[in-house]
Amino acid sequence: MKYIFFCIALIITTSLCFAQENSSENSIKIKLPTTLEKSLIIQEVEIAIQPKSKTDLETPLDIKAEYWDTTVYNPYRQLVSEFPIEITFTDSTYASPVPHPKVVTSRYGWRRGRPHKGIDIDLVTGDSVVSILDGIVRFAQYSRGHGKTVVVRHFNGLETTYAHLSHIAVKANDTIAKGEYLGKGGNTGRSRGSHLHLVTSYKGEYIHPDYLFNFDDSNAIRSQKIWVTRKWTRPSYHSSKQLTRLTLFETKEAALASLEKMRKVYVVRKGDTLSRISKRNNTTITAICRTNKIKKSSTLRIGQKLILEL
Repeated sequence: MKYIFFCIALIITTSLCFAQENSSENSIKIKLPTTLEKSLIIQEVEIAIQPKSKTDLETPLDIKAEYWDTTVYNPYRQLVSEFPIEITFTDSTYASPVPHPKVVTSRYGWRRGRPHKGIDIDLVTGDSVVSILDGIVRFAQYSRGHGKTVVVRHFNGLETTYAHLSHIAVKANDTIAKGEYLGKGGNTGRSRGSHLHLVTSYKGEYIHPDYLFNFDDSNAIRSQKIWVTRKWTRPSYHSSKQLTRLTLFETKEAALASLEKMRKVYVVRKGDTLSRISKRNNTTITAICRTNKIKKSSTLRIGQKLILEL
């Protein structure tokens, strides 16, 4: 007979267990039957449980789901981006790609009549190069112009390129941690000396690296939510010799408001050249020529009015 009581108590206990589990987030209460001198005693035991964190419940982003091609440097060639572009970061800092203080020798912008779509960081051939953020290696091979190249796609969709390497230490589809070794710096490809050519891009759109990252000793990411306008994806708006005045957009509203270009009229004075005008007004010669439909070789006249887009 006691076995019948025990079975009944076990069924009741199971039901109570589920009820308690549903009613409490931090613990469950279990009633255990105990026989003592032919009597049935129900004892209640409370067990603490650890709730799942929000991170555990979230489904991780599959960054390999779209445009994942390990043989092509830029698989997004046919994709048309919609501006402004939103980029989010979970970190507030990045890992320096080189093991010494960063010296930027050439910035993102127009250089020697060509677009320079990244920044150059000085190094000595053989210096270690690491990934600035967590991600997965999408491309790791020789690329025309860039030489030995590694492209890492990060979990926010951003891609970083590490070019002119002398040695590649990873392969496509490798999962990489922030600060993990990718290879050795060098001078391969179209290069005039050993340096790291660092490129940041999002779905095929090259982005001015200084807009996203602060390349001083702080290794700071400028904001955990950044809206990128077309200006920061076009080298013709920038000069590789100097850093463009930074206007960071942390909301979509601010980014959309900036799309209406600020223009001012500049009157040419004695001694003015396109180079001097561009430096004084923090713009580029190419932008001045494009807006005013003149050539770089055009002669400026005193009193001539130029439209400057700032």
